[in-house]
Amino acid sequence: MKKLLRLLTAAALAMGMAAFARDGGKDDMKKAGKDVKNAGKDTGKAAKDTAKGVKKGTKKAVNKSAKATDKGAKKVEKKTSPSS
Repeated sequence: MKKLLRLLTAAALAMGMAAFARDGGKDDMKKAGKDVKNAGKDTGKAAKDTAKGVKKGTKKAVNKSAKATDKGAKKVEKKTSPSS
């Protein structure tokens, strides 16, 4: 009788451990999914910030080029204007 009781107790413990192991795997999968989701969000934010920096740099370069072009055009105009 004691052997049967020990066998049933061991079986119950084994079933409980198996159920716990399955839940742990499920939790790991959920955590991995959330990690991937957060990584995607972080990548999107980084891309957005990079794009803002590129936009600012491009605008700055265009404005500098426009000023230099205007300066050059004024020099040419001054050189080609009829002398009085």
